[in-house]
Amino acid sequence: MQPTRTSGVLEAGRDWVDHVARNSPARLALMVFASIIAIFTALLSLPAATASGDRAPFADALFTATSAVCVTGLVTVDTASYWSTFGQVVILVGIKIGGLGVMTLASILGLAVSRRIGLTQRMLAASETKTTRLGEVGSLIRAVVVASLVIEAVLTVVLVPRFLTLGEPVGTALWHGLFMALSIFNNAGFVIIDGGLEPFVGDWWFSLPIVVGTFVGAIGFPVILDVARSWRRRHRRPPWTRWSLHTKLSLATYGLLALGSFLAFALFEWTNERTLAPLSFDAKILASLVHALNPRSSGLATLDVGEMREATWFLTDALMFVGGGSASTAGGIKVTTFAVLVLAIVAEARGDRDVEAFGRRIGSSTVRLAVSVAFLGSTLVGVATLAILTLTDFQLDVVLFEVISAFATVGLSTGITPDLPDSGKYVLSALMFAGRTGTMTMAAALALRERRRVIRMPNERPVIG
Repeated sequence: MQPTRTSGVLEAGRDWVDHVARNSPARLALMVFASIIAIFTALLSLPAATASGDRAPFADALFTATSAVCVTGLVTVDTASYWSTFGQVVILVGIKIGGLGVMTLASILGLAVSRRIGLTQRMLAASETKTTRLGEVGSLIRAVVVASLVIEAVLTVVLVPRFLTLGEPVGTALWHGLFMALSIFNNAGFVIIDGGLEPFVGDWWFSLPIVVGTFVGAIGFPVILDVARSWRRRHRRPPWTRWSLHTKLSLATYGLLALGSFLAFALFEWTNERTLAPLSFDAKILASLVHALNPRSSGLATLDVGEMREATWFLTDALMFVGGGSASTAGGIKVTTFAVLVLAIVAEARGDRDVEAFGRRIGSSTVRLAVSVAFLGSTLVGVATLAILTLTDFQLDVVLFEVISAFATVGLSTGITPDLPDSGKYVLSALMFAGRTGTMTMAAALALRERRRVIRMPNERPVIG
């Protein structure tokens, strides 16, 4: 048989995708993410997606689709009342795809069809999961699938009985439990419960799953895989002594930030009559714990963020910007990036030649990468803040909070997002996209070429400071 024109076009398209994947997997990642967002925007633009049966404005459909796929949780309309069941299902599917990562999902499909992962698919997954050794991509993807499904199932089993105790029908309780389980683990921040989460501020049954699910989802799949391997293998040494440097840095930094933010949040808000002050002692502790972890990326708040003190906003800004672990459902510049920057400053202050941690030396290329990620993230936040300030009359504190929440894909809000003009919604949509795909991924995708220089210039140190 003679090849048809359609098969020729498909073959050419497949060859082009393979070429882009081999030469610039980051660029392909951006293209796929953008395509997925476009599809979900189209689905949310259908009349069936809204409770009223009217078409959602394009700005709201695009913003919601971007927020779902980028697992952010910022909304311009109320998720529980504005969207129909079909619209909420679309949002939930977007959360799941965004949580797993489009590139990881592509590799999963390839593994299911061919029983193996090809080189191109391994490169795509390595781009999404931040794995440098291609041989580990298969095991990492299996860890992603198993961990996500098991944890989401456990969270659903825990939450459904709580909704049943509230008098909800079985079907509604199952739907609410499933939606909230995926929203919690994927750090998505979407809520479909009428009245939000504020009625559950002192509810340990509901809040503890948020705390645990947020931690596991935001710590990163490489860490989960490393910890699981160390406990599974029999060895004379304790399991934590066999963890990789990445795992040790992630857990140590995450834990210290969580403890510090818990104490600081309780200190700032303990006497605030609009947040913690009216609550019982146990409820204050629980609310402080939830809000110490939700800046990692969950965005699920049991208190009104708009009523918090400005000192708390500033603290949350810093925590959101740092974000969670690499290759996790969290955003931000990542805790390992923050840890490397702090270690580099400490090494410079001490006069040490090398940056070291846990008996290992961190290379200069890693330090440069950390500086680049932090600087590019700060630049994106600064430009977006200036844009929103120019387009609206809101004050700097609330605008900065909203912008960092979008960049770090957190979803916490002081309440100004629904009141933004369409132009402001487009700015935050672009920022959520950049935050989810990663500043370094976007920089690599937009780079026209790589510079390979044979000749190196003479070394000279400019005056710093």
